[in-house]
Amino acid sequence: MIKPIELVIFDCDGVLVDSERIAARVQVALGAELGWPLTEEEVINRFIGRSSASIGEQITARLGAETAVVWRERFEELHREAVDAGLLPVDGLPEALDAITLPTCVASSGSHDKMRHTLGRTGLYERFEGRIHSATEVARGKPAPDLFLHAARQTGVDPAACVVVEDSRPGVEAARAAGMRAFGYAGGLTPAERLEGPDTVVFHDMRKLPYLLAEQ
Repeated sequence: MIKPIELVIFDCDGVLVDSERIAARVQVALGAELGWPLTEEEVINRFIGRSSASIGEQITARLGAETAVVWRERFEELHREAVDAGLLPVDGLPEALDAITLPTCVASSGSHDKMRHTLGRTGLYERFEGRIHSATEVARGKPAPDLFLHAARQTGVDPAACVVVEDSRPGVEAARAAGMRAFGYAGGLTPAERLEGPDTVVFHDMRKLPYLLAEQ
């Protein structure tokens, strides 16, 4: 028997704020600058949805620890500049939040500092303040289930009564591993077919999310 939804867990980048395009563009530019030429598709497959620690491990294995440190510092600098130049909420997201009456929280691969910046720039931070969880709080980032299970524990909700809204393959895999239903948002960079799988509803318009939640 499927439990009624008691908590909606939102990823941040690409689900609440339209930042994944910025991140992918910056990563491609840094790869060209620092010696690891990457296409946008390769960035999506390797980096999108993963923690900074996971990305750093990949860069270290390819280019060495010193370059990985430079890459991280340059990424944070360029990403912040691009966010300040005009980051927006994901299209339809504010309307969706207005219509969702269920309890919500955020669980993201990004750091708390990054989320304070991106959610703050888009006027969304106050909607989730006190209910924001980062992969820096757990041992393993996505696609491991640790972060989503941590969010459920902090909220006091059974994982089976949680749903996760994600836009990346590691994210939907983490939700499934946590025993949670997933809603895969395919209106961003990740193709719909990479989000599909068991216990997952794939959708393209964030405005439809409240109606999809009501059908569960």
